[in-house]
Amino acid sequence: MLPKRWLVERTFAWLMHSRRPARDYETRTDTSEAVIKWAMSMVMSRRLARRAR
Repeated sequence: MLPKRWLVERTFAWLMHSRRPARDYETRTDTSEAVIKWAMSMVMSRRLARRAR
């Protein structure tokens, strides 16, 4: 159970590097979901660009 918890906490930490998900500005859940997806796509694209070098 503990390794999976660490994985989730690490993912949340990556999300908090983006400014918008760190603060709860959105009132609608679909907007909040879109911001989270945007932040994770930024994290993944940065990691892929780093590997390509």
